[in-house]
Formats: sequence, structure tokens, C-alpha cells
Amino acid sequence: MNRRKFITTAAAAATGTALLSGTAAAADDTLPARVRRTLDQALAAGAPSAVCGVIQGGRTYVAGAAGKGKRTPNGRTVFQLGSIGKTLTATALARAVTAGETRLDAPLTLPARFPIPRKGPRRITLADLATHSSGLPRLPEGLLDGANPYDPYAHYTLDDLAEGLSKTTLATEPGSKYAYSNLGFGLLGQALAFDRVDEMLRHRVARPLGLADTTTTLRPDMLLRKAVGHAGGVPVPDWHDHVLSGAGSSMYSTANDMLRYLAAQLRPERSPLRAAIELTQRPHFDAGKGLRLGLAWHLIPLPSGRTMTFHDGGTGGFTTFAAFCRDSGTAVVMMVNTVSQDADGKQYPIGPLAEELLNDLDAAH
Repeated sequence: MNRRKFITTAAAAATGTALLSGTAAAADDTLPARVRRTLDQALAAGAPSAVCGVIQGGRTYVAGAAGKGKRTPNGRTVFQLGSIGKTLTATALARAVTAGETRLDAPLTLPARFPIPRKGPRRITLADLATHSSGLPRLPEGLLDGANPYDPYAHYTLDDLAEGLSKTTLATEPGSKYAYSNLGFGLLGQALAFDRVDEMLRHRVARPLGLADTTTTLRPDMLLRKAVGHAGGVPVPDWHDHVLSGAGSSMYSTANDMLRYLAAQLRPERSPLRAAIELTQRPHFDAGKGLRLGLAWHLIPLPSGRTMTFHDGGTGGFTTFAAFCRDSGTAVVMMVNTVSQDADGKQYPIGPLAEELLNDLDAAH
């Protein structure tokens, strides 16, 4: 495995915005059969194991599958969540906004030793960070210097962040162009709860929504239920991040928790975070070519003409995808324990498989 290439591509944990190309399943196809077909395709593409959960017509269904000799996951199996965690950070922002504690157009503010890059007359706002339109680079300056390729954020400190920001230039003026940025969401987390980001996400988002297994700290019982991450077919360690965790780089979750989370997205009126959830789903930035941004959530049209709202995620050993369509009341989450691409840059089609499943469910509505 090319270590430098692996660390660069894995640490970026890209999000996908490809439109669907699959066809709808036959009308008499059962929900378990559809999920099973998607799981089989994930294993055939190289995933050691996979779990998939869906919501359709108020019904929730979860199933797992594994290759020969591997443990079959279920709804309680713990995976690293990756960048889907950005939607939790965005929900924390939305809670602060709806509570009158801040505004979306408020400028990014950090302690004085952290210089905020500027380009043009306007300062970076919290909305810019939450819609990937800040102009910040994908990764922080200096992150990869001396990093462990299998745990690239573990060594990174607040001092490193301060030094890196002093050397950072914006590629575009804030608010002018979509460019996915882990750094941007890491800074958003720090702006909301400096050096207490994980505690904020737990108390302001996970706990109110009943996401008991969505956390950056593994409890002993979660360790017993955790899948082992893989890269190139080889087990790899989890990622650890103490500075930019608002980007989702070190968060864990389960399919059951994500289905609870997606159920709240489908029916915000039943959630204690209704106003915040509605704000995260509202389009705030038009990236062009059919892609719009909520707060963290990406919105694209389905073949039916309805809207799919989604986010994917990845760490060095895991790939995840969560999506929903409020108009048809459908949602999909998929989690596999392998990195999103191999050492040669070949993408595993986890996102497209989950998108196709959502399209099937939506078309059957």
C-alpha cells in the first residue's frame, strides 16, 4: 500500500454527489430481498462486512452480511461514522441559532491565537462553514506532516491548528463556491464549543435524540460490539481526533442509532429538536448542477422528481452513507468496515449502492 497516497485520500474522507443511474426494483420485490441484494453487492465489491437499515412506510428494517469467516454485523454493531458526523455538528449550530445564541451570518470567531484567513471584503461566516463555501482547503495546513497514515489526526494539536491557520490562504472568497472542507467543519465545532466539541455534540444532539451509541468515546460494551476497520483487506486502527472532531473524523455509531436519527429527519415534528432539524434541511447554498446544500446535508433530485437529502462518511477503515426522502418517507443507512477506496484509488461503490436502494424505495412509494 502506498502510505502517502493512502493518508492523503483517506484523511480527506470525500463526500459524493453522483446522481443515480439504477433502475427501480420490481413492484413485488420484498423489502428484505432488496436490502439483501444491496448487502450482497457490497460484499462483492470488497467489503468484509456490511449492515444496512431502511425506513419505508413507517416500517424499519435492518440486516447485515459478512464474508466467509467474518462476523455478521447487526443494528447494534459499532462502526466509525466519519463525515456523517458533520450533520450532528450542523444540528448543534442550528440549535444555537434557533435558541438565539448566534446567527448563521455571524463571522467565525476563535481565540486570538487562531488567525482566521480572509479573502475579499467579507469574513467567513458560520453558514459558510456549514455549507462548505468558506474557501478553506479540504485539510488543515501541516496535518499530514509526520502523521501516522493509519491514524492521521491523532497527533494534531491546537498548537498545530494555530500554526497551520497562520499559513492558510482561501481558494475563493467566502460564500462564493462550494468546496468540501473537513477543516471548515472542524473550525465550526471549535467556534461552537472551543475544546469541548465532543461534549457539546453528546449533550446538544446525541442525547436529546436518543443516540446512545453515537459518541467519540467507546464504552466497554461498545468495544465488544465494534467492527474492525479494514484497508486493502488488512485490519487497521480506528481514527482518533481531539481537535477537528466536529468534522466527524473520530465519531462512532450504529445502524440502529442512525435509523433513529433518520426517523427524526423524516418527521421532525416528533423530535425535541424540530426547529433545528428543519433549519439544517433547508437549502442555504446552491452549488450548481443540481446540488444544493443545507447545513451539512447535501440535496440532489431523485429520478422521481423528489429530493434526496444525504451525507456519506469515511475513515481509514470504514465507509458510511445516510440518506432520506421526506416526501416519500423513505430512508437508508449503510455501514461497511473498509476504507472508501483502495491504495490504487479505486472507489468502493457503497454510496451508489445505498443511493440506488433509496431510489428503489422512493419509486415504490
